[in-house]
Amino acid sequence: MGREKIKIKKIDNLTARRVAFSKRKRGLIKKAQELSILCDADVSLIIFSATGKLHEFSSSSMEDTLTRYVLHSNSVEKSAQPCLALQKENSHLEMLHKEVKDMARKLRQMRGEDLEVLDVDELGQLENKLEAGLSLVIETEEERASTEINKLQRKEAQLIKENKQLKQKLETVNSESDNVVVEAEGMLLESVNNVSIGSNSVAPLDDDSSHPSS
Repeated sequence: MGREKIKIKKIDNLTARRVAFSKRKRGLIKKAQELSILCDADVSLIIFSATGKLHEFSSSSMEDTLTRYVLHSNSVEKSAQPCLALQKENSHLEMLHKEVKDMARKLRQMRGEDLEVLDVDELGQLENKLEAGLSLVIETEEERASTEINKLQRKEAQLIKENKQLKQKLETVNSESDNVVVEAEGMLLESVNNVSIGSNSVAPLDDDSSHPSS
């Protein structure tokens, strides 16, 4: 009758656990040594007991083996990084493609296409979105129209002001012109009067005085 197979689980009894550790540690080191000799392999074994004590075995220099392990681990990580980056990029691209596809489908539905795949609730939601969009468009157009009206009103007020200023200038010019004309007419009338007065003041010649007495 063969030996009963031991169930692999933590040994609760402290003394039995220490005995098992000691026996299996020697057996593990022996197997590592045999593997190194039989297969011409570099084998290093590091064991920390439950109390933190270090046990090790190396078929060659432990330091050289650890250095080779670190270099190999770094090279593996570097070679894996591009693959991970590519996977993330592909995932991001796939997500963007899906978003574009969904947005294109929603745009077609807003145009009245591909509506047969929608149920009553989805059609109601689409109707609400269209109504909200239409309200926004109307509000935007009203704001633009109001802005344009205000701009035209300001321009009209500015033109009225400029027109009033031009009228005032024109009235001033006309008034000054009338004054000049009045002054010119007055001066001309005064000159005519002076000439008339001068002519009347000259005494007429006596016909008799022009002949000597006899």
